[in-house]
Amino acid sequence: MDTWGTAAEIRETTVEQDPQTPDTTATPGASGHGHGYSGRKDEHLKRLRRVEGQVRGLQRMVSEDEYCIDILTQVSAATKALQSFALSLLEEHLAHCVANAVEKGGPEADEKVKEASQAIARLVRS
Repeated sequence: MDTWGTAAEIRETTVEQDPQTPDTTATPGASGHGHGYSGRKDEHLKRLRRVEGQVRGLQRMVSEDEYCIDILTQVSAATKALQSFALSLLEEHLAHCVANAVEKGGPEADEKVKEASQAIARLVRS
């Protein structure tokens, strides 16, 4: 499985794949909280539907006994799409949720930074 690379490489990849700056003026979500991704929810849902289609295509390929390498190529494409989505969501979380908590200070800021660090560690290991 591919690694995420250095922070600079991750930033370059994110910019190349999604040159739009994250919307940090989120509108409240269904739960009443503003999330960093709320302003781009439709775009994110579209990306996730695309990944879902890729996974369904993988199921079809296996059902139809396609060549292993062809299936692995599509697995790689689906994995990259999910990684790209994750990086975009992480960037928005840092720019909105973490930045707002840090601005307010206190224990919530420490918790948000710790939470983000743990999420980054999970992404790097995947």
